[in-house]
Amino acid sequence: MRVVPGLMWMILLSVGCDGDDKNQPDTSDEADTDADADTDADADADTDAVWSPSPGTTWQWQLQGTLDTSIDVEMYDIDLFDTPTATIGSLQAAGRVVVCYFSAGSWEEWRDDAGDFEASDYGNSLDGWPGEAWLDVRSDNVRTIMQDRLEVARDKGCDAVEPDNVDGYSNSSGFPLTKAHQLDYNRFLADEAHSRGLSIGLKNALDLVDELEPHFDWALNEECLAWNECTMLNPFLSADKAVFHTEYVDRESDGEAMQAEVCGDPTINGFSTLIKTWDLDEWVLTCLDR
Repeated sequence: MRVVPGLMWMILLSVGCDGDDKNQPDTSDEADTDADADTDADADADTDAVWSPSPGTTWQWQLQGTLDTSIDVEMYDIDLFDTPTATIGSLQAAGRVVVCYFSAGSWEEWRDDAGDFEASDYGNSLDGWPGEAWLDVRSDNVRTIMQDRLEVARDKGCDAVEPDNVDGYSNSSGFPLTKAHQLDYNRFLADEAHSRGLSIGLKNALDLVDELEPHFDWALNEECLAWNECTMLNPFLSADKAVFHTEYVDRESDGEAMQAEVCGDPTINGFSTLIKTWDLDEWVLTCLDR
């Protein structure tokens, strides 16, 4: 989920938290800058074999409700835990690429692996999201759990993953997270996904796009038009990588007005844009519908 001042949206999922540095690699801003050239080259090598969608790729995003598998799109983004393996296989047999969502930066009390986290792994609650708290992304235990989740994604047959809540350093996590910590964690997620043959998208985290674009295969953004931020995603388009984009409405009846406002805006040229409700159920409008 995206945490911003004001309006909050209901789904799952989108970030990380901070706590104890004792088991962590050198993630100072200086070390991070010095390592950029080498890690960018490594990222290019790691992504050769994974799904790398081009701008304009069509998609559907559904995280709640009975999954509607009938929508004619190239990619489905669905919940990793709640979607049966057979459903993933059925979507793929119909020619869809399957992206599996999970939260990489928050503890969710309802998940099957919630008990694997230590009390020190999670901090402040996510405002407006009962039962969910920010994670300390420097924790070795948190990283092990995320590796396990990526194993689940691979074993269920997902083509790609959408880790949520990957900008905890810019939120009130309860931990002293820095940008360098977040960059280190997000690169860790990308490397671990690629090592399992999984494509990975960068969710929101717009302040990190310049540094992380080489490590991620596509981007997913919520409400960049509402926040006047869409141009920050241009590095992905320049690299011929898809930007999956959603603007929200409170009611389905507001959808056509939002569609008319959003579609054709020059700042999202090349984006794959959806109009969705906050529930992220099966209802959807796209700019291709106009």
